[in-house]
Amino acid sequence: MIPSRASRFALALLLAGLLPALARCESAADYRQQALAALMKKETTKALALAGKAIAADPKDARGYLVRGTIHEASHKHTEAVADFSKCLELDPRIAIAYNRRGAEQFKLGHVKESLADFDRFLELEPKAAPSHWMRGISLYYVGRFDDGRKQFKAGDQVFANDVENAVWHFLCNVHVVGIDKARAAILKIGKDTRVPMMEVYDLYRGKAKPADVLTAAEAGEVPAELRKEQLFYAHLYLGLYYDATGDKQKALKHMALAEGKYRIGHYMGDVAHVHAELLRKELKK
Repeated sequence: MIPSRASRFALALLLAGLLPALARCESAADYRQQALAALMKKETTKALALAGKAIAADPKDARGYLVRGTIHEASHKHTEAVADFSKCLELDPRIAIAYNRRGAEQFKLGHVKESLADFDRFLELEPKAAPSHWMRGISLYYVGRFDDGRKQFKAGDQVFANDVENAVWHFLCNVHVVGIDKARAAILKIGKDTRVPMMEVYDLYRGKAKPADVLTAAEAGEVPAELRKEQLFYAHLYLGLYYDATGDKQKALKHMALAEGKYRIGHYMGDVAHVHAELLRKELKK
């Protein structure tokens, strides 16, 4: 039956109302949102597929590559993440977070100079983030810019007043500038870091505790297995860094190998342990 003019008009109105909604469902923005939602649920395969659809829907939109790079980052696919963040920045060099994310992924690959260049570019676009950018400070340490590194962690003192790690990394940089005795005397003052065994780590670096005290604290009490692993990770990481700073490369590698292996955690500091262990292995082969 041929529809009447009135019914054809009603159908046209209906389609006019539906088509924008259908277009929105198939838009790059919608796919990006769905991809991020899937990532939040740890459905990485689904998230990657949706990110791919976002890119296919609008290949010139940098945000699709930013989202896919973030998914690769969460999946520990560092090379793929760097490639996507690079494409994102090629399309839109004003997306500051892409520099920061690419910098972190470059560091994880052992490309420390490249990581520092990205962190610096990020801070050019987001200068207010400078005091809290501890990742930049760590990269400065590994490229041998120790004076700049201690300045970075000194600036971080206003943000991380109760964080032993900020004080320790300031010390590690400062050792190379003023020597170990003066670095101990100038160690940043902190409040109470509630993480075990961080206060023992702090006392070790300022000369008020022994390495055994750090391990004893990390192994004490009844705690869940995952928490115990984290405690032992930080114990071995900072024992490794301590022995390196005091000139015992063999002991440094022994502890760093445990931090990067048996006790490794998913945090960025787990990648720091790996990078440092690799550097120690190269030094000890010489």
